[in-house]
Amino acid sequence: MLIKTHLIICVFFILLFLPVVNHDLVFIIVALIATYLPDVDSRFSTIGHRKIARVLQWFTRHRGMIHSFTFLLVVTLFLVLFFPVVSFGFFLGYGLHLFADSFTREGIRLFYPLKNKSCGRIRTGSRIETGIFVVFLMASICLLLNMLF
Repeated sequence: MLIKTHLIICVFFILLFLPVVNHDLVFIIVALIATYLPDVDSRFSTIGHRKIARVLQWFTRHRGMIHSFTFLLVVTLFLVLFFPVVSFGFFLGYGLHLFADSFTREGIRLFYPLKNKSCGRIRTGSRIETGIFVVFLMASICLLLNMLF
């Protein structure tokens, strides 16, 4: 999926969970950054064309280890143990990215290194993805207006 779709899905869930988190600003920032992170393994992504990402791309391929729930769980466990304030925001943003990508034609390997793959029918950049973007945009606006009024 395109990064704008990942971001709007993340924004919707940020707004949904915002009333129950303790550190609002940290939660928002970490969740939004974590939404970008799985695509660090792609040189065509917003974050993947950075020099530091290029080094990582030598050791992994797009939608490989970094695009798996195994990686998400390991990093989240580390964060829970050493940086608990950021752990839920990271888990939410990163996990939503993986969940959304699991519905695309390319899919993801759910629990790397296992071979099982979750694939859907959504083509990246398609009308269906645009529809998903619009639905989450409208839902986010409704949630935001509900919070304000």
